[in-house]
This record gives sequence, C-alpha cells and structure tokens, in this order.
Amino acid sequence: MIENLLLGFQTSLTPDNLLWCFIGVLLGTVIGMLPGLGATTGVAILLPLTLTMEPVTALIMLAGIYYGCQYGGTIAAVLIATPGDASAVATVIDGYSLARKGKAGKALAIAAIGSFFAAIVSLILLCLVAAPIAQFALRFGPAEMLAIMIMGLLTIISFSGDNLAKGLMMAGIGLVLSTVGMSSAFAASRFTFGSVSLLGGIDFVVVMIGVFAIGEVVSQIGAGTAKPIRARMRDMVIKPSDIKQAFPAITRGTGLGFVLGCLPGAGSTLASLVAYGAEKQVSKNSRNFGKGAIEGVAASESANNAAANANFVPTLALGVPGGTTTAVLLGAFVMYGIQPGPLLFENQPTLVWGLLTSFFIGNVILLVLNLPMAPVFAQVLRLPYSYLYPLIIFFSMFGAFAVENGVFALTVLFVAGLAGFFIKKYNYPTAPLILGMVLGPMVERYLVQTSAFSQGDLTLSLIHI
Repeated sequence: MIENLLLGFQTSLTPDNLLWCFIGVLLGTVIGMLPGLGATTGVAILLPLTLTMEPVTALIMLAGIYYGCQYGGTIAAVLIATPGDASAVATVIDGYSLARKGKAGKALAIAAIGSFFAAIVSLILLCLVAAPIAQFALRFGPAEMLAIMIMGLLTIISFSGDNLAKGLMMAGIGLVLSTVGMSSAFAASRFTFGSVSLLGGIDFVVVMIGVFAIGEVVSQIGAGTAKPIRARMRDMVIKPSDIKQAFPAITRGTGLGFVLGCLPGAGSTLASLVAYGAEKQVSKNSRNFGKGAIEGVAASESANNAAANANFVPTLALGVPGGTTTAVLLGAFVMYGIQPGPLLFENQPTLVWGLLTSFFIGNVILLVLNLPMAPVFAQVLRLPYSYLYPLIIFFSMFGAFAVENGVFALTVLFVAGLAGFFIKKYNYPTAPLILGMVLGPMVERYLVQTSAFSQGDLTLSLIHI
C-alpha cells in the first residue's frame, strides 16, 4: 500500500498534473455554482478538451471538476437557495436559513471543513478497501436496492417539518411527476397528454431550480422582504465551538455517505438526503433543523463528498458506474483505451494510484481556496436585490436550458417557480417534492425487477427491508 501511494504521489505531483488538477477543481467550483449544470454536465462539456492530454493527466483534471462541483454547488445552495447540483438539495434547507441570519460564512466554512474531512477519510477507505467493498456491493440485487430506495423515501419524515401530512403529500406529487414520460419497464407513455416534449419526462433538476430559485425570488419580492443582509464580518467567520458542535454530524455523514456511495447507481444525492434525515433523528438539536442548524449542513455536505469519492469503488474495481458523473468518467476511461475492472489496479498501477493520490491534492487545494474565501463569498448577500435577483433568474434560465437543451425546459422552470411561490406561501416543505422525483424512477425500476425475479411476490423485498 505504501509503495503504491508513493508511486501515485510521484505521478500526481509532477508540475503538469498539479497544474491541471488545480484547473480542474477551479473550473469545477465555478461550474458547480451555476444552477443546473452540475458535475455531470461539466465533465461532459469539458471532456473533448482532454483528448490531446496524457490519460492520467486528463483523468486527474476531469476528477478535479467532479469533486470541485461538490464545493461549488454548496456556495449557490447557501447564498441564493439554489442547489448548483442535485446533491446539494439538503444543504439548502439549513444553509440558506443560516445565510438569512447573516451566518452564510459559517455555513460555507463548515461545509468546506466537513467536505474536506469526508473526502480525506473516504479516500483512505477507498485506497484500503476498494476491491473487497466492490465485491460486496456487487451482491446487491434489485430487492436489496429496492429496500435502500424505500429507506430513502422514509427520510421524507425528516423533511416534513411540523406537518407530516404536507410532507407526504409533496412527496406523492414528486413521485407522480417522476412517472411522466416513457415507462422504464414498459414501452408505453404516461401522463404526456399527447405532448412530444413530455415523452422524455420532467427533469427533476429543472423543477429543483424552479422551486428553489425562482420560487424564492418571487416569494421574497411578494413578501416585501427583499433587503440585503447586513451581517457583521465576525458573524461570518467560523469559531472552534462551531466545529466542535458539527463534528459528530460530520463523522456520521462521512460514514453513511461512503457506504451508500459504494452502491452502483446510488450516487451522491441519495447519500446526502439520507444522511440529513438520519442526523435529524439522532441530533440533540433536531428542533432547530430547517431553521439554521449547522449540523444539517455538516451532515449533508460530508455525506455528499464521501459518496462522491466512494462512487469510484464500483467504477474502478468493477467497471460499473457509481453515479451519473462516474458513468461519464467511465466513458473517458474507455476513450483513452483503459478498461476499468478487477485487473485495473494490477495492469495500470501508475494511472490508478496517480488518480487516487490526486484526490488528496485536489481536496487540499479546494480547502485552501474555499475556507478563507467563505466570508468573501458571503458578501454576495450584501448586494442590492435589484441586482441579485435578475442574476439569479438569468443563471436559472441558463442552467435549465443547458439541462435539456430545449425551450420546453424554460416552460417547466417557470411553472415550477410559480408552484414554488405557492408552496412557500402556504408553508409546504419543498425537499420531499424533490426527493420523490429523485427516487421515483429508481424505485420503479427496482420494483419491476424485483417483481420479475420473484414472479410477482413482493414479500422478497419486504424480507430485505
């Protein structure tokens, strides 16, 4: 192991690889801040730029974009209540509440610290147990995955606030919206009403941007509270007591995020949502969740970044993507003539360990960039909202258009924004809606597969639950 790590650092610490690692994490942070783009889109857009590079250098840069987007998505989630990526949905709940109280700097700083801790711990685990965990995760069939998806849906209770009925209703609406379009199991369209545009379904990222960003803008203007936040600089700087308060949540989020991230196809979004829900159940400060609990930010961000790194366990060891972004990265491996799988660590040790050690370096760069800059980023909230709101709307439209590359996405965006306004006005929770849309297609897919394997006997999945 020590020899492999030394080989990896010799590869990743060359001037070229260091430079492209820095460029990757910087681009990732910027892309992550733009609503709707996210890591998958960022990696896909910039993939052609790496064709002339050495494979290890190209992969280091693309991986830097991937985990840089995790940090960037947090900045947008905290400052303007708009998750830059779907995995930052849970961060909005308490992160934006802290920002409205003038504590955006603290929220961003604890997110950076939690993300760094989770990244380092998950990378150590990745180096130590990648192959054994990959073999264990491979045993998970449709029934086991269905049980995990149902566990994810049960976290709706944690996002429902004081009214469980409202939370369940919003989650139900999310599940219904996830069924629009072509069925994942049968060759039939559903709820399209003859519209060709709806055949591809309603993208939850566009709905997420509309509900959170457009809905928040309209709500603030309608309520007449669109005033810049005048926070003191000392309120934006994190204190040792804040770190002490958040550390248990960081630890639990890291562990849960890594375990869920190792499952093929689970991705970071599920990990962050489940970690947030679990933390609310065990935290002594559970009553403050949704109102600006620093533990909520710490848990979701730690799980998010731990899962992002754990996604490489099935990707590298089995050749099975851990999430949507690692699926694009898997295509990059194939494009460079590299076959991920059990023999990759043996046949390409320089590339694998150079890539893994670059994660350590990239996360150190991100911490150095983001931790001192947290109070500076928070100064965005001091801007007059007559300038800030048009920018939010513009980037929301840009992100929504980029997701589907069509004008129909803008229609969905503004309908979701209008719905978001009424959701906030009548105090309905928004997170269950997004959670239902995220998990809906996966629940349906694994439910159909489980039913097929058990010949219609769904008690098989109940046994696993």
